[in-house]
Amino acid sequence: MGSAAVVYVHGLWMRGSEAVLLRRRLQRQWGYAWHTFRYDSVRAPMAQIAAALRDLVGRIDAPQVHLLGHSLGGLVILRCVERYRLAQPGRAVLLGTPAAGSRAARRVGRWRLGRQLLGQAIAEELLADRERCWPSPAGRELGIIAGTLPLGFGQLLLKFGEDNDGTVAVAETRLRGAAAFRSLAVSHMGMLCSARVARDTGSFLEHGRFGL
Repeated sequence: MGSAAVVYVHGLWMRGSEAVLLRRRLQRQWGYAWHTFRYDSVRAPMAQIAAALRDLVGRIDAPQVHLLGHSLGGLVILRCVERYRLAQPGRAVLLGTPAAGSRAARRVGRWRLGRQLLGQAIAEELLADRERCWPSPAGRELGIIAGTLPLGFGQLLLKFGEDNDGTVAVAETRLRGAAAFRSLAVSHMGMLCSARVARDTGSFLEHGRFGL
């Protein structure tokens, strides 16, 4: 077995390459082996996606496998650890994940074309209010990072009236059972390019707490 690994789970309409700076920073500072979990974020149902993530984690030869999800990717991680006991221990960090719901998604989902653009997994997870919590039997500490720089697609759809990253409100990222929470002045996509987000992510994955 080698060093600890990180599995990155991208968000809606993404493929993983958007996190290149985050990957490089985590590899350089912490030496993590990086794996990108790619999935069809529009057409695949959540149950299929979560099972595929479990299968990928099971194939990784590492003493620890950490999970890192951006936006919808965080909900994929949540559903995976709810349903499956992963073989390797590790921690999880969610970046800008609308764990408590998404007003922007519900606004887009009012229209048929909007629902088609958002896809099946979003329809299952975010077009209706759902109670969620991080499962304590999962054996994985969870850290959450939210953004407060309001630059993003959501600003075209609604007035948040509260701190947000341009797509997701800070309040929408909160999840009962998380071990740590931090908000930073970054936008929804900008958090993937932020050196501070990378430092805090690595600190939590390594030590179970965000840096000072």
